[in-house]
Amino acid sequence: MAALSQIGIGTDSGSATPVAFSPDDWESRWYAAYTIARHEKCLAQQMKQRGIEYFLPLYRSIHRWKDRRKQVELALFPSYIFVHMALRDRLQVLQLPSVVYLVSFNGRPVPLPESEVAALRGAATGNVCLEPHPYLKIGRRVRVCSGPMIGLEGVLLREKKRFRVVLSIDLIMRSVAVEVDRAEIAPI
Repeated sequence: MAALSQIGIGTDSGSATPVAFSPDDWESRWYAAYTIARHEKCLAQQMKQRGIEYFLPLYRSIHRWKDRRKQVELALFPSYIFVHMALRDRLQVLQLPSVVYLVSFNGRPVPLPESEVAALRGAATGNVCLEPHPYLKIGRRVRVCSGPMIGLEGVLLREKKRFRVVLSIDLIMRSVAVEVDRAEIAPI
């Protein structure tokens, strides 16, 4: 634990201004990296080659052209990829050609809630159909109380036999729609 409390001096991304590392900068957390448009898969490959832990949720969509149709995998959150790192190691990520910046507040990258990333990872590896949805801030909030997305909160929309819950990642202002059974959700 002593190593975690050391204070180091680094530079803020994009400037030569010295920045003191806090003890939190040594702890690995999930951050959202904003990418060049349609470079999410390319960036994932770059991170894989460098041994950087990342999460790129994908969904399947049918694209139609005049002469054919094809099923393609697209980024669930266009122009975003999630990276698990200690903040002191952010230059490894920021120096990658496809990264534009880390989502920040007041010039400091903000970690994503661990529960949101864990729920998305669980849904991506499970048999849950995820698809993008317009970001919603208002509406009835519900909590998923069973299944692979347990504990996640979202906005409820009702559709046919199943309920559609819109889960929002407030930090990057993006949402995902997922269908769940009525028994899996409870109002907040």
